Amino acid sequence: MPDVLLLQPPIRDFYLTAKRSAPYGLACIAAALQQAGFSVEILDALATSRSRKIGLPPEMNYLEAFYGLPDRSPFGLFHHYRHFGRSFAHIARQAKRSRAFLVGISSLFTAYEEEAVKTAETVKAALPQCKIVLGGHHPTELPEYVMQSSAVDFVLRGDGEIAMPMLARALFNGASLAHIPGLVWRGPNSKLIISAPARIKTPGDFPLPARQLIDQSYYRRGKKSTLVVVTSRGCPMKCSYCCMRSSADHPYVRRSVESVLAEIGQAVSEDSALFVDFEDENLSLDRRWFLSLLKNIQCRFGSANLELRAMNGLFPPSLDEEIVRAMAGAGFTALNLSLGSTAEAQLQKFRRPDVRKAFDRALALAEKYGLAAVGYIIAGAPDQTATDSLEDLLFLAARRVLTGVSIYYPVPGTPDFQRCNDLGVLPAKTTLMRSSAFPVDHTTSREEAVTILRLARVTNFMKSLLDRGEKIPAARADLLDSIDNVKDRNALGKLLLARFLNDGIIRGATDNGEIYEHRISGRMTRRFLQRLKTTVLRGTV
Repeated sequence: MPDVLLLQPPIRDFYLTAKRSAPYGLACIAAALQQAGFSVEILDALATSRSRKIGLPPEMNYLEAFYGLPDRSPFGLFHHYRHFGRSFAHIARQAKRSRAFLVGISSLFTAYEEEAVKTAETVKAALPQCKIVLGGHHPTELPEYVMQSSAVDFVLRGDGEIAMPMLARALFNGASLAHIPGLVWRGPNSKLIISAPARIKTPGDFPLPARQLIDQSYYRRGKKSTLVVVTSRGCPMKCSYCCMRSSADHPYVRRSVESVLAEIGQAVSEDSALFVDFEDENLSLDRRWFLSLLKNIQCRFGSANLELRAMNGLFPPSLDEEIVRAMAGAGFTALNLSLGSTAEAQLQKFRRPDVRKAFDRALALAEKYGLAAVGYIIAGAPDQTATDSLEDLLFLAARRVLTGVSIYYPVPGTPDFQRCNDLGVLPAKTTLMRSSAFPVDHTTSREEAVTILRLARVTNFMKSLLDRGEKIPAARADLLDSIDNVKDRNALGKLLLARFLNDGIIRGATDNGEIYEHRISGRMTRRFLQRLKTTVLRGTV
């Protein structure tokens, strides 16, 4: 039986990106607890392919207008709202079986805080003698909100590797809690005592993540086992929408190259082939450090057939030819590039530089060294216009890059979160603070935001046709109301695309072949088609 049980809760959403949901932070905390002499188990409620359909929460009923019908075409977004992961009954059984005296629950994203709190309530009912602590970005920024639940005994703010072993030791020995950094607890008269977040200043002082406690069989990419690696904490940039931005209580610190290599080496020794995703905010900012890492990976693990990605995004100005060549040599197969926006006024609001020249240079280098590329723009932020986002989309349409649209959602602790609050457009419930809910209805309306997202699907479909050597179909007005005899998704997409190019209406198709019109902004699609006439569309290869 473990002393400490660390738990990743289930989530409820329209989709789950499994390969990016491995509980890396819990594995880091587990290693620190083990080093301190405690036995640990990780209960990862997301480590299962199980999901079940559930009804939309009442606050999301407006999404029926956008997601109401299923769509088997290439232009479909979401339809079913689901519970991803183990049931709360399963969590209760496992928690009771563990008999742990301390249970730590991860609560990273505000949109999923209800599931985290329900997990705490479930565990407390099954194992009433245990103490429960929540950690992660959400409780770090909103500790008072989280501590409203009587099932939550503590919050740990900041980096859990520092405070969690100290909390476990204090509870085990019945000692004072006053010295524990980042701790939030109820003092006399139930008054909350809130400490400043604990922050790691020397990451190399902590052990490698306890990867062996994670169910690796679930986190695979095809036939390859996966490894999530974080080489730094924080970010030196100050983007208005990002919670990782550098500040006095959130310094930017980076691990040593040797520490990262040791983590990769440990995983390589356990698995014959690995997909490695670096989840840093800005992996390549320190040029000398990054080159050293890449060259050492190629030298030490060249025979391991590693596939490397930085799916959280790369800053284009940090990528020159020597860097990209080294990335390709080390095993990178694609560049995930952060563009943000091309609009000068919007970039000033985002507190980001204009990276268009560097973006184009990175794309040229990606093509030279045989790497795929994905470019990401942000849409739907407070004060952002739909017209600017449409121009961002067309910028990507004309380049050798897959189009990625990130619909803005407010993140506690950021300037944009405060801006949403000041404007009165902050969602009323935390469950709405996710991209799939189009949470901010301001200068970009929800209808415009969903139109941008669907136009990105249209754009990527046209790019896929070019990649396969097919022609973009000519505009046509004749389309049957039902095409149940068209089973091939690509053929269906070409038929719907031809009609869209004629009248600017984005259509979907149900499983039984019924054609219907998606709710979109006709003004925006007409402008898109007009601008497309002067845009030379490029594929992704």
